[in-house]
Amino acid sequence: MSEPSERRPIVVGVDTDPARRTALGWAADEAARRRVPLRPVRAEGVPTRGLRGPDVPPSWEEWNEALHRSGKQILAEAVDFVAARHPEVEVDAVLAEGDPVWVLGEESRAATAVVLGSQHLSRAQEVFGSSAVALRLIARALCPVVVVPEAEHVPQEPAFYVVGVDGSEHSAAAVDLAFEEACLRGAEVRALYVWQPGPLRIFDEHGVQQEYRRLLSETVAGRQARCPDVDLRHELVVGHPVQALTDASAHALGLVVGTRGHGGFAGMLLGSVSQGVLHYARCPVLVVPPART
Repeated sequence: MSEPSERRPIVVGVDTDPARRTALGWAADEAARRRVPLRPVRAEGVPTRGLRGPDVPPSWEEWNEALHRSGKQILAEAVDFVAARHPEVEVDAVLAEGDPVWVLGEESRAATAVVLGSQHLSRAQEVFGSSAVALRLIARALCPVVVVPEAEHVPQEPAFYVVGVDGSEHSAAAVDLAFEEACLRGAEVRALYVWQPGPLRIFDEHGVQQEYRRLLSETVAGRQARCPDVDLRHELVVGHPVQALTDASAHALGLVVGTRGHGGFAGMLLGSVSQGVLHYARCPVLVVPPART
């Protein structure tokens, strides 16, 4: 994420349901900790054909006006929520027209992070629901994307973050973010290298594991110098990356992963680890894109 001095805002997609405020609360807390502005965004799509009912206005103009009135009301309620929670946080609400993925993707160009809520929908619902928005946004975002589950999550004490490491530059960026978050919250970092053995038995399995441990140590090396109060634990885990990471993060403050990698994640389809942990994790998932060029 960006340095606080850059004042890049935390952008959060605002849900239409005022009862779903977990992501908004997470984003407001993060903005307060980082001392950056908060930007609640409501993206209104254009009216679609095929919707019928007595409440549908007779013209596109009236329909569009109704959408804008609703969007402004939703944002006003979100601003009031943030003001009550963190009155010191600067709030700049945005009502935009267009596909939410495109709108939030554009916002990501100048953001510290983009935050979304997740309801852990079924596989069929994901095609059209909030998880589909998250996956499409992660593919185009230029800053970390944080997906916060709506269901209640109870972190374990002492608080910790889990970060997936595979020796790539993408996982190195994920480690950086994990340390940033842990430093802000006074938490620990648990770095995992997940090794998924192939179908053929490796002759020198001990040597392979030692190599993975070396990559893990090299990836996390030097981070504690910048934040010496953060305790670091790292370990090699044998298993499926998605299962291992979600199990390890069951009571974590958050799970941090890169968008792609190699090594321990070899053989996985592009983005499948990120997609898998988004579906199964019960804590906030922080997905880090490749470094800006």
